Amino acid sequence: MSAALPASIDLADWTARLLEARARLEGVAHRTPVATSRTLDERVGARVFLKCENFQRAGAFKFRGAWNAISRLPEAERRRGVIAYSSGNHAQAVALVARLLGIPATIVMPRWVSPLKLAATRGYGAEVVLYGPGSADGGAGEDRVAIAGRLARERGLTLIPPFDHPDVIAGQGTAAFELIDEIGPLDALLVPVGGGGLISGSALAARHRSAGCRVIGVEPEAGDDGARSFRSGRIERVEDPRTIADGARTPALGEITFPLVRGLVSEMTTVSDAALIEAMRFVWERMKLVVEPTGVLGLAALTSGTAELPGKRVGVILSGGNVDPEQAAGWLAAR
Repeated sequence: MSAALPASIDLADWTARLLEARARLEGVAHRTPVATSRTLDERVGARVFLKCENFQRAGAFKFRGAWNAISRLPEAERRRGVIAYSSGNHAQAVALVARLLGIPATIVMPRWVSPLKLAATRGYGAEVVLYGPGSADGGAGEDRVAIAGRLARERGLTLIPPFDHPDVIAGQGTAAFELIDEIGPLDALLVPVGGGGLISGSALAARHRSAGCRVIGVEPEAGDDGARSFRSGRIERVEDPRTIADGARTPALGEITFPLVRGLVSEMTTVSDAALIEAMRFVWERMKLVVEPTGVLGLAALTSGTAELPGKRVGVILSGGNVDPEQAAGWLAAR
């Protein structure tokens, strides 16, 4: 169960931010569909509702937080431009939002980033700075946060973090808000976890719209920093976890997201990469949904039996669909 909400967390303020984000995103973000499957329900013994953020603009839920944060910036900050660091989906979201608003964007990305996500980010018009071994752009020995911070200071850019920012968190929470708004109260909500922005926003939405809903965060086994932090009560790190869920390779929860996760989330669990592949195979083959490994973290907890919720109404956030088809074909072909 979740810990007591810290006194520093003002639920009224967070709820107001969530409602403002919902209004700000109206008519801009896609109201993504909710998919169901009788086969899936029978397999897991529950009534399952999949919120398909793989159909969101830029292919993932990240558009919501990026728009909510960037569209609020004063005109002077917009003119100077924004900078972000990301392994893919936040990068694409910030690049797209910047293009829509007519402002410059710089994105710091790891050298190992998916070629598909790199090409999409550049395709939206952003300048990409690569970091890591063998990179010519990023400073030697600097991590992505340090590089982005240095460039922000040097160029006068506004940093848009991928998760640890109130406006980003509130924006991400609108996906769960829409889900509950459409299908009614839930007994449980399964959410992928990287840095904690999506699950923090989702937990706030569930608290507001579906009292009693258990919010369960799901990470890859190799990148279980959030689960460790949830249990220990302090932020723990897992550096460069080896997992196909590249969107969940964030080394730790944030200073803002950690207390929200501890106070609002009911449970944290993990799944193997093999379980991710099986969940991908199910939605690709049976439901014709293209979802990336990180996107099926919540579903994999159900289909693998890690999360057992018999007879319950269960929401699952499919967080994104930005996956290299060739890479996905290799995973799905392996048995």
